[in-house]
Amino acid sequence: MHSSLAFVLAAAVLPVAAQTAAPTSAPIAPRDGQAIYRDACMACHASGLNKAPKPGDTKEWAQRLREGQSDLTAVAWTGIRQMPAKGGRDDLSLEEFSRAVAWMARQSGGSWQDPDAAMLARIQAAVKKREARAKKTTSG
Repeated sequence: MHSSLAFVLAAAVLPVAAQTAAPTSAPIAPRDGQAIYRDACMACHASGLNKAPKPGDTKEWAQRLREGQSDLTAVAWTGIRQMPAKGGRDDLSLEEFSRAVAWMARQSGGSWQDPDAAMLARIQAAVKKREARAKKTTSG
């Protein structure tokens, strides 16, 4: 008797619950810089592979921090020395990449914040300038 009653209740409640359940369309929060670092940057930067600056090494980061957030991020985004463009991760957006760079800078004595729209615009402008310079160098 109990199993019949449970079946009847389940049959009556489940369709109503399915109709009233709101779809999960809430926007997903962007990953923070530390998560992106762990996923994309740590393989080289944690060990200092090919002289990649280690987060927390304030001496190694001091000169880089003086370059400024937009310029250093643009340099890293376009690639430098042994570091490939985008850290070799074409799946990262410039915003995600920038958050990882800002996180590493904070770990290394900088006070850089995750980029807002104005900072992203400055980074994009610096990227375009570097790409144009590189194009001119290779074609000229």
